[in-house]
Amino acid sequence: MSTESFIQLQDGAVVAFEEYGDPNGVPVIFCHGWPSSRTMARLTDEPARELGIRIISPDRPGISGSSLQPDRKLSDWPRVVQRIVGNLGFCEFRILAISGGAPYAYATAIAMPEQVQGIAIVGGAPPMAELVNTEGLLPLYRLMLALNRTQPRLLRRFFHLVRPVLSLRAPVRLRPLLLKMLLLRPCDAESLRDAAAFEAIFESQRRAWRGSAEGVMADAQIYAQPWGFALEDVQVPVRLWHGKQDRAFSVRLAEQVAKRLPDCTARFVDDAGHYSLPIRHMREILKDLICTAGPDPRTA
Repeated sequence: MSTESFIQLQDGAVVAFEEYGDPNGVPVIFCHGWPSSRTMARLTDEPARELGIRIISPDRPGISGSSLQPDRKLSDWPRVVQRIVGNLGFCEFRILAISGGAPYAYATAIAMPEQVQGIAIVGGAPPMAELVNTEGLLPLYRLMLALNRTQPRLLRRFFHLVRPVLSLRAPVRLRPLLLKMLLLRPCDAESLRDAAAFEAIFESQRRAWRGSAEGVMADAQIYAQPWGFALEDVQVPVRLWHGKQDRAFSVRLAEQVAKRLPDCTARFVDDAGHYSLPIRHMREILKDLICTAGPDPRTA
């Protein structure tokens, strides 16, 4: 694992990122979930080193170490990625997106089809603004969408109220109680009992909240808005992974997304939930990703 690095954008804003895995490996841009930050990519470090993969994990604007960009849109993100890959000196790359990172991966693939060789979507968020029926979403997400439509000021106040609590680091002795309070699927709770996995997931969330409530909320608003493109516009190869026990986004929603993507290989995994899927299957996900658009000789 590397230390925090920064890239300055043309408007003077900075983007913080960290690298994991093999520094000389196949480049993969990591798109973290929500609420989360760049250190979620710790989940990839060991398998990426084994497979010869270089993981570049940036904080999105307003998250942790990256500058807040007011009124940003999803369409702004590919320019950030272009700046990152240009500064790091490579042209072609792949993308790994977890949960809320999915729309950012799709947007980048559409904007940079000649450079993005493939994307892996793991427990990915669907285009929520297009949903007629939101029953397949986590109840908290349904509530937030409703408040965003009817009481946006109340929702903003809620974000600011919870920030001091969610910025705290949970003591080790209280972690079992926290997992019980979250009412997780058994497969997710079991996976998060691993200390390294717990740190990757919850420390990345804490860092996001510690950055600013405004940054976390700006990220959340992206999901409630139309993305500005159709899934049918994604022409690069997509590897879609989804747990059949996922509570955040039901497998039914993932199946609908897979049918709309022109070049999609979907894997719906038994006894896997929103957290356990990337925790337990990361090596398999990464190996499959770097085999898109032709095998890499280091994995032959």
